[in-house]
Amino acid sequence: MNTRPVIESPPEHAALSVTFNSDASRFVVGLDSGFCIFHSSTSQVQTARVFNAGLGLVQMMGNANYLALVGGGRSPKFPQNKVIVWDDSKSKIALELATLTAVRGVQISKSRIAVVLQNSVRVYAFQKPPTPLARYETADNFLGLCCLTEKYLVFPGRTPGQVQVVQLATDSVSIIPAHSSSLRALQLSSDGELLATASEKGTIVRIFSTNSCAKLAERRRGSEFATIYSLRFSPSGNMLACTSDKGSLHIFDVPNPRKPRPSSPSPSIGGGSSNAEATNKWGFLSNIPFGPFSDVYSFTSAPFETGEEPLLPSPARAIERGDNTVLGTSRPMKGVIGWINETSLAVVGAGQDARWEKFVLKEEDGRTVIVREGWKRYLGN
Repeated sequence: MNTRPVIESPPEHAALSVTFNSDASRFVVGLDSGFCIFHSSTSQVQTARVFNAGLGLVQMMGNANYLALVGGGRSPKFPQNKVIVWDDSKSKIALELATLTAVRGVQISKSRIAVVLQNSVRVYAFQKPPTPLARYETADNFLGLCCLTEKYLVFPGRTPGQVQVVQLATDSVSIIPAHSSSLRALQLSSDGELLATASEKGTIVRIFSTNSCAKLAERRRGSEFATIYSLRFSPSGNMLACTSDKGSLHIFDVPNPRKPRPSSPSPSIGGGSSNAEATNKWGFLSNIPFGPFSDVYSFTSAPFETGEEPLLPSPARAIERGDNTVLGTSRPMKGVIGWINETSLAVVGAGQDARWEKFVLKEEDGRTVIVREGWKRYLGN
């Protein structure tokens, strides 16, 4: 136990939210004073905007200049029932979307904006004025879970534990009975072909094909219940990273027969083409759905910084049942994952002790391990 007294004064500003862009080359932080965009590989500031008011949610569109903003903090810049699309190249508001209830999440692509409310997801065309395209009912979605690519829109179903997959070209909706309890995390691969899910139990991560909705694999984080913080596929889709309130970053192999593993100087990192064992830690058996190795543990893990911080005022964020959260507040986001490339990733947390940590996959004694290469308090206080 750390019994040393705190000798530093608290930071002047707190990070209210952290999200990565689609390729995880950057992460954007909503602050009680505006927002900042950082380079994921170095945690260096690319852009800083001061609004002198809080942003509880900020979502960046790829590497474009558009960001979706929702007010938050003690002095919100915008109402919690409004989404602002900000054109940073012109430093002005491009679009506004108002809803009747608080916005829980928002996703933005070149053609669509998905606004997540407690019991629905509303989709708009990215144009001025934004045209409503669709509305989907969901179970309680306090966390604002939703993923959007140019091909797919994914969000919770009407029944807890289910996932709705919308193929945007046809507007067809498929239902995946992913878990028996409420969803805690959803994540699509970069090409949108793979979907990872975790429930509030936090013991099992399941991987599905978005095209067929078939379950491809199960990966076990652990046997004890945990709160999953983040899931993220590697750029190739051949690995999946997971963080939880247990303070561990786990890396899983992903059976992905449609994509051969990229060649690598080290056959155990990213795989080689010499033999089946080199391309997968568990050999060909782990590529058989429901086979003897379909439920396997991570091949490597490492601790990351979770911290212990008080609740932050952020009405736009989750009102989490069973997580000691009260109306108008939330615990700072921790363990948000972004893959920098196939062998390194960043784990970022919000709050007053807002940290960036960089982890690298390496070979040690014939096995692949993940080690922390560096860290910093990225707000610079």
